[in-house]
Amino acid sequence: MTWLITGGAGYIGAHVVRAMTEAGERAVVYDDLSTGVAERVPAGVPLVVGSVLDGERLTSAFAEHGVTGIVHLAGKKQVGESVERPLHYYRENVEGLRVLLDAAVSSGVAHFVFSSSASVYGMPDVDLVTEETPCLPMSPYGETKLAGEWLVRAVGRAHGLTTASLRYFNVAGAAAPELADTGVFNLVPMVFEKLTDGEAPRVFGADYPTPDGTCVRDYIHVVDIAEAHVATARRLASSAPGTDFVFNVGRGEGVSVREMTDLINAVTGYDTPAEVTSRRPGDPARVVASADRIAAELGWSAKRDVRDMVASAWAGWVRLHPGAGRGR
Repeated sequence: MTWLITGGAGYIGAHVVRAMTEAGERAVVYDDLSTGVAERVPAGVPLVVGSVLDGERLTSAFAEHGVTGIVHLAGKKQVGESVERPLHYYRENVEGLRVLLDAAVSSGVAHFVFSSSASVYGMPDVDLVTEETPCLPMSPYGETKLAGEWLVRAVGRAHGLTTASLRYFNVAGAAAPELADTGVFNLVPMVFEKLTDGEAPRVFGADYPTPDGTCVRDYIHVVDIAEAHVATARRLASSAPGTDFVFNVGRGEGVSVREMTDLINAVTGYDTPAEVTSRRPGDPARVVASADRIAAELGWSAKRDVRDMVASAWAGWVRLHPGAGRGR
């Protein structure tokens, strides 16, 4: 098997490439390097620089490298930006996916793993989110992920591809400092930034119906995410044409924002209490995955805990920001 990994020079993508190669699978990275970093691609893994909107470039890459399966991680992923630029998000995430699938079908690619998101659920009012929980996305980003799932499933059934959509929950951590997330868009790096700038981390609302009043989320280590991709890819390779799966990828355990900020202070050596500000519109009180289906179907479950995520992410942050040091 040869797997082409779109977005394989990105944060999650680089971890998927590493996990694939360590598992003995052959990987090829396809990335436009708009946010990806070429140095993340391991030695010996081919890097094809190109856009998923370029069907000819994709078809050429499939033929040159004998691609038999695709793991599609490339795309735009910022909720706020998607509200401001919906046309851009639909072009990159939906039209880019259509072009990629068109090239895959014409090239005889047999297997397709799609990077989806828990954002497809919107604001679920349930204790644990299952794959059967209604999907009501609240942003253009979430809409593009749900539309992507529909398109992947339809193409798989029509053309005999085996397909899977993986709905990630809140990803954090790093396998190594050089693979750490370079963006500051998620809670963990946002708290790191505040602490190292000498400011208090912000908690958006402390009056939710949760044990400590702050929002509760399901955090998962990026290495666990990567290993879920390997397990999914291998299952697709042994499945009948047209088979389709949808899996939540989470730990099934909730951590509140206050608990997370306290843990980050403890791990980093800082002691800066969080500052509570007003709620953000659209933040659900609790979003925690049920990961029962992926455990039953693939035998996969998350192995790493929240402290592992924070400690490994902090090592990467210090590498990128040498002045961060160890606390104040």
